[in-house]
Amino acid sequence: MPPDVVQGIGDDAAVVKIDGKKRLLLTIDMLVENVHFTTKMPAKAIGWKALACNISDIAAMGGIPKFAVVSIGVPSKIHVTWVKDLYRGIEAAGRKFGVAIVGGDTVQSEKIVINVALTGEADAKDVVLRSGAKPGDVIFVTGKLGNSLKSGRHLKPNPRVAEAQYLVKHFKIHSMIDVSDGLAADLRHILEKSNVGAVLDAEAIPLHPDAKLDNALYDGEDYELIFTVGAGPRACPHRGEHRGSPLQHGRMKFFPIGLIVNNPRGLFLRKPDGRIVKIKPKGYQHF
Repeated sequence: MPPDVVQGIGDDAAVVKIDGKKRLLLTIDMLVENVHFTTKMPAKAIGWKALACNISDIAAMGGIPKFAVVSIGVPSKIHVTWVKDLYRGIEAAGRKFGVAIVGGDTVQSEKIVINVALTGEADAKDVVLRSGAKPGDVIFVTGKLGNSLKSGRHLKPNPRVAEAQYLVKHFKIHSMIDVSDGLAADLRHILEKSNVGAVLDAEAIPLHPDAKLDNALYDGEDYELIFTVGAGPRACPHRGEHRGSPLQHGRMKFFPIGLIVNNPRGLFLRKPDGRIVKIKPKGYQHF
């Protein structure tokens, strides 16, 4: 890997040195018809999601989203109105989060395919990877989880850019990732990269009113952020405890849901009766 590549494959975005103080972030996501969406869903909502899920990746790295290129493959039977609505959704997400759409491509294909590549920027000191979690860290999530597909929330992601910026400017965040494949699956990435374990508190995980615990653990596409932070200067206000009221700043809320541990390795859940059980870090899988 070239020396100016700080982080390549294996995180929410690649990280490249711009200079001593700045880092360039690069991420890409592809949405495929009948996998991530259907043509019965509103085209504008699909467009919003196509860019928003990339923005969420940049947020998870502690960065600010900047420039996007958008390529789509479309069957000849799709009316141009549908395509225009798709782009309106992409542009709407771009306006809200300060992203400029600066190029792309369009080709004919058997199914609709939407490919968005996005760049972002971050101060070197603010970049957060998956690999920095430490035993004793409190695990937080930025919002309620679960049942995104059934409720339709999967088409209305609200990337937590402002929350991430508040966090990296006020605390020393050790690790962070966005919830795209489910709490269990995405937290697993942090555990594997950091070589640690975790114990989640079932009663502390914030759920949408229509969701159950399994929905939060395994459904995915919530696009909240999971992050870990430890004791010491710029630490979380819970002082190593995983229970308590959410940390709140204005309209932002950060919910403590568990602890990073050294041993045992793996992902565990503390049930309401106090029993601690190992859970499978499964979630949405493409293959």
